[in-house]
Amino acid sequence: MAATRPLGEFERIARFFAPLAAPGALGLVDDVALIAGPPGEQYVLKTDAIVEGIDFLPGTAPDLVAQKLLRVNLSDLAAKGAVPLGYLLVTALPRHLGEEWLAGFAAGLAKDQATYGIGLLGGDSSAIDGPITLSVAAIGRVAAGRAVLRSTARPGDLVFVTGTLGDAALGLAVLQGRLAVEDAAARDYLIDRYHLPQPRLAPGQRLVGLAHAMLDISDGLVADLGHLCDASGVAAVIEAERLPLSAPAQAAVSGDARWLMAALGGGDDYELAFSAPAGVAAAVAALAGETGVPVTAIGRIEAGLGVRVLGRDGAPMAVAEAGYRHF
Repeated sequence: MAATRPLGEFERIARFFAPLAAPGALGLVDDVALIAGPPGEQYVLKTDAIVEGIDFLPGTAPDLVAQKLLRVNLSDLAAKGAVPLGYLLVTALPRHLGEEWLAGFAAGLAKDQATYGIGLLGGDSSAIDGPITLSVAAIGRVAAGRAVLRSTARPGDLVFVTGTLGDAALGLAVLQGRLAVEDAAARDYLIDRYHLPQPRLAPGQRLVGLAHAMLDISDGLVADLGHLCDASGVAAVIEAERLPLSAPAQAAVSGDARWLMAALGGGDDYELAFSAPAGVAAAVAALAGETGVPVTAIGRIEAGLGVRVLGRDGAPMAVAEAGYRHF
């Protein structure tokens, strides 16, 4: 008898958890929930976990772990156009970790609380014998009915991304010894992009009313854009030549074209990917200039299903790893 293929992340959600979803959970096809807030507002709820050895390397400084934990959650609030309010924290920590690690972790939380204007609202803690496991439930607010969902992309939209792609995946490759970068500044830049995502809160908030659909890129551009397409019932076409690359990433790709896959499916970018009508391209360019975060048009939304990537010659490119698979 052939072995049964394990259920993937979204198959698990659809089979076991979607039937349990409350009305504000958006059918569990988005990364957040929306519930009623004060008059004219909704609360945006988001939770994400990070695990040692999967989302950060063993031995990573505790302040960097704390900052990444907060920022991956704030990134999802950014993708809804929300303003962050606060967060709940759950820690499951190995018994051997002492006060020095906790002090560094708390210092990282304090630093980002000051940066993003949020505070700790509560949580829980547990001692375990396994790897460091951390979870945050972030809370934000948005004008009622104005959150930018992933289910409302339309054929004819352009596909945009903020910032640059592939840096974090290349930074991880540097840390793991899979990529040699001789220039110290370039090496430090890539590693920093892996350790410290930049949640695009200001552009996300400015895109309310401009973007039809939006999400953040956590697992990889092709995979996450595929989730947006699935939720919206559309297809996307991406032109690889248009992908925005930093100078260190461009140097890596120039040295070995295979590293382009870091920008297509590497994950950990935490940039925003969104669809918007061509008619708002000037407004998108203006907000990019005003927020200091570049925005690049990389493709288009069409009728159909799935994501196609086109190479320089216009022919479809094979993307072996479209993004990180949780299961």
